[in-house]
Amino acid sequence: MDALAGFLTGPRAVGAFLLRTQMDPPWALRIRDEAPLTILSVVRGSGCICFDDAAPHAIDAGDTAIVRGPDHYTVGDSPGTAPQAIIGPGESCTSVDGGDVSESMNRGVRTWGNSTSGTVVLLTGTYTGDGEVSRRLLHALPRLIVLRGENWDCPYVRLLAEEVGHAHPGQGAVLDRLLDLVLVTALRTWFTRPEARAPAWYRARTDPVAGPALRLLHNNPAHPWTVSSLAGQVGVARAMLARRFTELVGEPPMAFLTGWRLALAADLLLEPDATVQAVARRVGYGSPFTFSSAYKRRYGLSPQNHRAARLAG
Repeated sequence: MDALAGFLTGPRAVGAFLLRTQMDPPWALRIRDEAPLTILSVVRGSGCICFDDAAPHAIDAGDTAIVRGPDHYTVGDSPGTAPQAIIGPGESCTSVDGGDVSESMNRGVRTWGNSTSGTVVLLTGTYTGDGEVSRRLLHALPRLIVLRGENWDCPYVRLLAEEVGHAHPGQGAVLDRLLDLVLVTALRTWFTRPEARAPAWYRARTDPVAGPALRLLHNNPAHPWTVSSLAGQVGVARAMLARRFTELVGEPPMAFLTGWRLALAADLLLEPDATVQAVARRVGYGSPFTFSSAYKRRYGLSPQNHRAARLAG
């Protein structure tokens, strides 16, 4: 499991919020939900995304935007249109003066807007996952990515548009998986572009030496790895592995492993009934004391106190 997979499978990544929005101009929505990651696909029509401190970004039919939180922004038909509704944390939807408009603009199953059909139709998927593993992905992304329809034709967006309004049994799981496919496909496409500045661990995955080593560490962090044993699995000399891995990933193999183990541990601690001893064992620490010491060096708090702080926040 790498950071992208971890974002999709972490303890807070299940049950992403998904909505079809149908609007007729003039329209504008102020987004204040501070979600870690939002996917916005334009099914029909056009509009723009406006951050307070940047020029507007036009979006047209076929485009997909990925927005990294927590900054507030406006989505509308033009930059000058005043917001008609404010989307807040917890999927709240109010008018500018604070009145609840979630029911008055309800247009059916997972459908909302000021129109029954909409000259503009948007699909919006919001991930609330904000674990330590997912941060390794989020920190690698710019605030806004726009993939243009003429350069990126994703069949999963069309499937999502067809499925979002259905209320079949198990439909939530179907929509979660389709949204995940859209996200993974979009990020893979983005990371191949020169301007993307993909994280080192992502770029290194194709290297014949560092790539296999990364996969071994990602997929089996609890194994008692050493540089020698890792090199043996990859089939290269210890010195070659250490040099190549550090050069491409930006840190030595064992330092990377420590960071990966502790990020996994931080998310595992949020699971119900998780104990420090059980989590320590799952990420490769022989004793809770050794694990707690390493955890405190990394996060500045003991596992128990860090868990309490994250759950409270």
